[in-house]
Amino acid sequence: MPNDYFQFQQFRIEQADCAMKVSTDACLLGAAADLTGATRLLDIGTGTGLLALMAAQRHATVDIEAVEIDAAASVQATANAAASPWAGRICIHSLSLAEYAATRPAPFSHIICNPPFFRQSLRSPDAARTTARHEAADTLSFDALADFAADFLLADGLLTVLLPPPEMQAFERVAAATGLQPATRLLVRHRPGSRPLRHIVGFRREAGATQETELSIRTATDEGEYSAEFRALLSGFYLAL
Repeated sequence: MPNDYFQFQQFRIEQADCAMKVSTDACLLGAAADLTGATRLLDIGTGTGLLALMAAQRHATVDIEAVEIDAAASVQATANAAASPWAGRICIHSLSLAEYAATRPAPFSHIICNPPFFRQSLRSPDAARTTARHEAADTLSFDALADFAADFLLADGLLTVLLPPPEMQAFERVAAATGLQPATRLLVRHRPGSRPLRHIVGFRREAGATQETELSIRTATDEGEYSAEFRALLSGFYLAL
């Protein structure tokens, strides 16, 4: 059973009421997203509020909004943000993405999302966990995410998304139809030489050639310690590496 909380160096995530707990995926996304020049950031499907809090820690002046469709998770994310050192810069909205879009928010310099991606697998009997893990037309589809980004990103804005390789391929086709193209791609592997488990891709309107890098979470040794690049990336967040 996951703990009811996750303690980071500068903030604490309470997660008892959230379907999706703190994960390595989310931590990697929060640490790897390029926040250069970010002024106004949106975290879509914030869950515990982790990505919003990581962005606030990494960037001292960015204003952050986050949306979360699950009411219990939204309450918990709001409490996590309020208890953090950056409470004044984070606003959580208990809305679906469609409802939030209807409020016509000001454009964002950066949108970040770890979207649902189990598109074909069996559904969980836990409705909240299903919403968090599965793409669904009435919650957060790839089309809805791409369309929102196309409508609400600044002209030079960046959309950063984490997905497994097959789902990322599908999302890239959807994003391309809205004019968003991959500008950067981080291939995340469990060990050096293993197949990529996740892609973290930054999308822009005019991308050009995609800059590709790699990261292995663990070393190639039998002990399976964290790799040097993983340690460096998460060194400002994890209590121990």
